[in-house]
Amino acid sequence: MSTAQTIREAVAEVQRLREECREWPGIGQAVVRLKRFQAARFAGTYADLLASGTYGAAARFFLEELYGDRDYADRDTQFARIAGAVEKLFPRDVAQTAGALAQLHALTESLDHGMARAIPLADAEDVAAYVRAWKAVGRRADRQRQLESVVGLGAEMTRLTRLPGLRTMLKMMRRPAAAAGLSSLQSFLESGFDTFAAVARQQGGAERFLETVREREQRLMDMLFDDEAVACETELRRILGQAR
Repeated sequence: MSTAQTIREAVAEVQRLREECREWPGIGQAVVRLKRFQAARFAGTYADLLASGTYGAAARFFLEELYGDRDYADRDTQFARIAGAVEKLFPRDVAQTAGALAQLHALTESLDHGMARAIPLADAEDVAAYVRAWKAVGRRADRQRQLESVVGLGAEMTRLTRLPGLRTMLKMMRRPAAAAGLSSLQSFLESGFDTFAAVARQQGGAERFLETVREREQRLMDMLFDDEAVACETELRRILGQAR
């Protein structure tokens, strides 16, 4: 499948879910609360990395671009409008990274909407409802795929930083990207490139960061699937306390 088709299919799924939120505002509100909860959970899980001089920027990039509660509608609109232009304007490796981002975003939205439909959170700190919704939805294989996609995206960003001349090429792409309506995607790519280039300057730094994310997310995921609800709720409350 071409990168353009990959992006179109992913954006179509996200748009379908957004249309559902417009038809059923309660689901949309539950999704917003769920994303706020998950952003706070990420901030708590990685409070040490967010405060770190070495890994702070990488952790913030993950929080803001992959685990945050931001509205990505602008980026999605750009993707939908110019999916074919991504392949024409950007180097092949960069275009494939954009395709991977679109797929990850669609999967994340699908999982979030599934939980919002199952057991809506009463507020952004409704720990018990979050645990019930996670266990009710299940989809363990999709959760694992989501984690592998997040880590894989970080690994690909790291690899791109090691390609000679790519940063200069990205900088040269600013005007063409803006003219094509790709400024949001351009910003994501430049931010990711610079973030992981800085981490990668320390030997093994990017790899250690990504392995930390994989290990902590895997442990939390396994707990939510395998442990009793009360144990999950206790651990999540501890994590949320660290975010404050």
